[in-house]
Amino acid sequence: MKGSQIIAIPIAALFLTLGVAQAQKPFGAPDDIAYAAKLWQAMIDARLIGKDSVMSTPYTGQHPHGAILDAIDTEMTLEGNTGELIIKRNYGGEGVSKQAVANNPGQWLRAITVMYRRHGYDPGNRDWFWVKYLPDGSLDKNPKGWELAGRVAKGAKQGCIACHQSAPGGDYVFNHNRYR
Repeated sequence: MKGSQIIAIPIAALFLTLGVAQAQKPFGAPDDIAYAAKLWQAMIDARLIGKDSVMSTPYTGQHPHGAILDAIDTEMTLEGNTGELIIKRNYGGEGVSKQAVANNPGQWLRAITVMYRRHGYDPGNRDWFWVKYLPDGSLDKNPKGWELAGRVAKGAKQGCIACHQSAPGGDYVFNHNRYR
């Protein structure tokens, strides 16, 4: 073999390995991003997010979601899948309070975190599809630059799935026990 061919084989193997690693990342893949966009539009259409959306009573939150939160727990059908939908609006900023959020939620909104049950999507984690949107509907990203949509932090020591696995009742939901 010539010298350039010897170098070409390891470089080709490196790109192949990177391509496989990219295809296997547990969240933020193109399909997750596309589904998150459809979910965002469906929530807007249902008036669950966006201007003039339904809002619940603000309550005191905690990290990582926000100092003040409001949550909606409902059901939604998207692409033939009817599943539970939990929307948590995360509010923060200097001077944020429950009253301030109730009076002007848009001023304090920092993120919208969503759990949507996609039957057959991820049985090992109760089929939850996880998303963290910024207020404008774009996807938030982790420090690696991966969009937070899909099986967010699957297999990690911290993040959506790691935290919610500890919810009582094994349903990944902290505000009630769905499987009593």
